[in-house]
Formats: sequence, C-alpha cells, structure tokens
Amino acid sequence: MVVYGIWTFCAAVAAFVISALTGRFLIPYLRKLHFGQTILEEGPKWHKSKQGTPIMGGIMFIAAITAVTIISTVVYILTGSEFIETYRADIPGEAVSIFAGLGLALANGFIGFIDDYTKVVKKRNLGLTAKQKLVFQFAAAAAYLAVMYFSGKDTATLIPFVGYVDLGFFYYIISAVVIVGIVNAVNLTDGIDGLDGSVTFFVAVAFMLVSSSLYALGITAFSAAVAGGCLGFLVWNFHPAKVFMGDTGSLFLGGVVCAMAFAVDMPILLLPLGIVYLCEMFSVILQVGYFKLSHGKRLFKMSPIHHHFEMSGWSEVKIVAVFSAVTALFGAASFLLVSFGVKAL
Repeated sequence: MVVYGIWTFCAAVAAFVISALTGRFLIPYLRKLHFGQTILEEGPKWHKSKQGTPIMGGIMFIAAITAVTIISTVVYILTGSEFIETYRADIPGEAVSIFAGLGLALANGFIGFIDDYTKVVKKRNLGLTAKQKLVFQFAAAAAYLAVMYFSGKDTATLIPFVGYVDLGFFYYIISAVVIVGIVNAVNLTDGIDGLDGSVTFFVAVAFMLVSSSLYALGITAFSAAVAGGCLGFLVWNFHPAKVFMGDTGSLFLGGVVCAMAFAVDMPILLLPLGIVYLCEMFSVILQVGYFKLSHGKRLFKMSPIHHHFEMSGWSEVKIVAVFSAVTALFGAASFLLVSFGVKAL
C-alpha cells in the first residue's frame, strides 16, 4: 500500500507539473492567435478589464490529466495483480471505468472546444446554441453508458448505509440526466478567476480519499491526476487570471467529475461533493423562473450565485476561498460517510 501511496502522489505531482508547464507555452500561443475572451455586456462592469484574456486554457489540465491517467492506469493493470486477492480489487473493471470516464470527459471537452472556437471566430461571447450543446452532451452521455453496459456494468448503484440499489432500465435515463446536469453545473461555476479549478480540486481530493478507502487504487490515481492538473492550472488562473479555461476546460471538468463518481459506483456523492455546482445551477434556474413569474423581478442581484456575491461586495478571492472551504467540508463529510457507510453493510 505504501508503494501505491507514493505512486498516487507521483500521479498528482506529474499532472501538476505538466499542467503548469504547458501554460508557459500555451498562453503566449493563444495570445498570438488572438484567442481572447469577449465579456458580456450584462456581466459585472469590472469584468470588462478581463476583455481579451486568452481562453481554451483548459487544454493545460486536459493534456496533463489524460497523459497521467493513461500511464498510471496501464501501470496499475500491469503491476496490480496482487491486489485482486489481497483487497478483492477489480482491476479490469476499474480500468474500463477510468478509460470510459476519460472518454466522457474528452468528449465534453471537445464540445467545449467547438463552442470556444466559435466564440473566438465570431468575436462574441456566444458559441453553440443551448439546444446544440444538449444534443451533443446527451450523445456523449449515451455513448459512455453504452460502453459501461457492454463492459458488463449492471444497473445497481451503491448508497452508503443502504447498499446496492438496482434501478433497472431507469438507471440509464437517470444517469444520462445526472451527467448532463452536472456537466452544465460545472460549466456555470466557471465565472470568476480560480473558482471552477479550486472547487474541482477539492472534489477530486475527496474522490481520491473515497476510492482509496475502497481500495480502488486505479481510480485513486485517476482522481489524484485530476487534482494535480487543476492545481497546475490555478498557477495561471488564480486572480488575476492570465488565462481562462473556457468551455473547453469547464465541460471537460464536468465530465471528469461524473467519471469519478460513476467509477466508484456512487453517483449519489455528486449531491454533497457537487454542492457548489448545484447551487450555481439552481441559482440560474430560480433566477430565470422568478423573473418570468414576477414579470421582471430578480431573486438574486445576478446569477449564477457567485455573481450575486460579487455584486454584494465580495472579492473574487473571498468567493473562491469560501466556496472551496464549503466543498472541502462536504468532501470530508462524504469521505466519512463512505468510510463508515460501506463498512456497515
């Protein structure tokens, strides 16, 4: 176990280094191509100073997470046979879950890339339409679930203190909706410097601890790579940001968050671990719904919710710190829930 602990640490460090170093070359290249962000008129006025900041910076952690995950998983397959008997590890099942999940994340990242590229070419803050995004995202989710089905994955999901609950055919419908919902919720969280990367870092750390407690060491290394990749990106994205992840990065992160949850058979953990993502998403839904019902009144000063706090006088750094702390607390609670909840079964 000590060896695999070091191996997991190395996965995190490698992803951090690759992500951070990629930024040194990618950011000047994006500037050279004039791939800059166009700021919406209805956004906070002080965001106008961010006009022209390079987007598509998510390529940094996408490259890092993808490379480290592939290498670490292959190493796990080749050297982890001892864990099959000692810890009842399902290495082939883990490998399929990891690679299928990485495919889901990359597919969503590609959707984001098309969206970002469209924004850059048209020089406006609108890329693909909402309907186009949803069609592509549901297609990506369906492909992921199909791979899991043909690999032998059943329709049961693990709930701590309850056990496995078989949802039958509804598993696929619910899973597709959950995946698309979380992907878009993570996308909405990307609105101020360092927020999405910081929150996702703590989500990845939580999944790293959860998977480690389940002796799913391939998924542990995968989660460590996600954490390291996000941290490397924050070197360039923390306030004041020198680059934005764009939809390329935020949609990829949404896919990878879902991948970690489904890999440990506990998408239920997306509720506590994704608390910030969900608050961001539902703040938009509530704002739009209230605006229509009240004929023009607003529930929040601005949505998503991080902009409400901005308009209330909070600095970007304070918002990132508070939202990250909330995620860390829910992450610790989730780890304890799984640690005691699974052992109690």
